[in-house]
Amino acid sequence: MRVLVIGGGGREHALVLGLMRDPAVTAVIAAPGSPGIAEAATEQRDVDILSPDAVAGLAVEVEADLVVVGPEAPLVAGVADAVRAKGIPCFGPSGSAARLEGSKDFAKQVMTAAKVPTARAFTCSTPAEAARALDTFGAPYVVKNDGLAAGKGVVVTDDRAAALAHAAECGRVVIEEYLDGPEVSLFVVTDGVSAVPLLPAQDFKRIFDGDEGPNTGGMGAYAPLPWTPPNLVEHVMATVAHPTLQQMREAGTPFSGLLYIGLAITVGGPKVIEFNARFGDPETQSVLALLDTPLGGLLYAAATGELAGHPELQWKDAFSVTVVLASAGYPASARTGDEITGADGLIHAGTRRDADGVLRSAGGRVLCATATGHDLHAARAAAYELLSHVDLPGGQYRTDIALAAEEGRVVSPWR
Repeated sequence: MRVLVIGGGGREHALVLGLMRDPAVTAVIAAPGSPGIAEAATEQRDVDILSPDAVAGLAVEVEADLVVVGPEAPLVAGVADAVRAKGIPCFGPSGSAARLEGSKDFAKQVMTAAKVPTARAFTCSTPAEAARALDTFGAPYVVKNDGLAAGKGVVVTDDRAAALAHAAECGRVVIEEYLDGPEVSLFVVTDGVSAVPLLPAQDFKRIFDGDEGPNTGGMGAYAPLPWTPPNLVEHVMATVAHPTLQQMREAGTPFSGLLYIGLAITVGGPKVIEFNARFGDPETQSVLALLDTPLGGLLYAAATGELAGHPELQWKDAFSVTVVLASAGYPASARTGDEITGADGLIHAGTRRDADGVLRSAGGRVLCATATGHDLHAARAAAYELLSHVDLPGGQYRTDIALAAEEGRVVSPWR
């Protein structure tokens, strides 16, 4: 099986590594890829990932048996539709179904219709509407850009003025009540009818230790979660995943691909914070590092409507931790172009290589150190050991990824 992977970030690097481990996968072509992906994939090609016609044309040219679209923007742009129109299986939802991530308001409408547990919310387009919504819920204030914002469109703050400013900057926002409780990311592979959950993970959005500072696209993650109730996944599949997929089918926009369910575990049970239409970053790095089942076969079964017949997933008896190394100034204004050394064994999230071979930073989140171990302590130690060899001027990373879970300080209020 020849697989074309669209994208060039850390999530796509992890997908390429997973696909290359599948004995049934004969080639992985990455477009546009990255310096790290170039070393892992069979081939690297250039393409405008936001052009449905360009991606579909490339899929035909490289004779792909499966296309895997990593980032959200190409999915919202309809890339998966164009690929499928060429008769090539594609792992990723249609442009209309990808609105689950492309519009927070649309996602809320789907959740309401499907009776999915989530926060109360208002969609606001004017300063007056935003002010009324903020005063209805009170602090902490949760303000979300209605559209795509590369993981940085959410502000959670006790500062009403800051919340109003973010609403004004975004224009159209969803303002919702704050959900108190530890967060969980659950990835669900689906063909639109059948659905298979992966291991739950937890990521860390804030830039600084102790969950301080502004939100980012994610500064680290770990899996599995030793503190969650044993029935968590079963409960979320029954109350969130299947009702959502049924609602999407009934609305004429069936969702196939990867349904990312972001949850808050509240005292009243799991409630949805957000949906994404693709693998989450950096949780993907940790989750796929533990998957023993061949990845290509799983994604192909979902892309061809054959997921019901896929064997039960097999997982390593281990833990995985991912720590993100970000550039100076991230997330406000990421500095790029700094030379990087010591990046062997790391996943590339935002790098480029000069013509003379020098590796440089090319984004806010630059590298990911992912490691496994027999427990969280061992996995954390191995991940930070990998990171200790990297030199990136001004680089920053959190030192407490998975630490609270390792020390038993994360407790589910719902059992």
